[in-house]
Amino acid sequence: MPNQKIGTSSRLNAWVDDAVGVTAPVGFFDPLGLSANKSDETMALYREAELKHGRVAMAACLGWYVTAAGVHPAFQSTLSSDPLLAAQQLPAVGWLQFVLGCGAIEFLAEQIKLQPGYVPGDLLGAAQWVDNSDEGWVGYQNREINNGRLAMVAFMGIFVQDLKFGNYGDQIFRN
Repeated sequence: MPNQKIGTSSRLNAWVDDAVGVTAPVGFFDPLGLSANKSDETMALYREAELKHGRVAMAACLGWYVTAAGVHPAFQSTLSSDPLLAAQQLPAVGWLQFVLGCGAIEFLAEQIKLQPGYVPGDLLGAAQWVDNSDEGWVGYQNREINNGRLAMVAFMGIFVQDLKFGNYGDQIFRN
């Protein structure tokens, strides 16, 4: 039994050392130990969740400032340019459209995951064209993960700033 534990630990440490997203200056960052004794499959699911949250956060940061600029793609919308207030003003049918849109994206993502050769996080199939040993591809993956991590932190900062101080970003659009 102890040999299995050592084998699993060394296998996971090898995965951690070579994992996409383990970059300078932080290196491997898991202060809560969520990755301890996890299988490669579980770690791949964690990575996919991190990519998804990062992508959503990048879109949310952009959407926050688009809303703060007064741009509302909902035709003749009269919603506030404060994103928190605009979310409160959005009618139920708007929230229904949002939820259905998110559900459709999730449904399609789950269908893509069923395809043979699916690589976690690669919903557009780019991994079929590039080998993971290609340094350019690994660099691209590292940049996407790091930008997503930054966007998650940035969005929380933007959200808290608006919630606490009412500064929702419109200042950058003022003359």
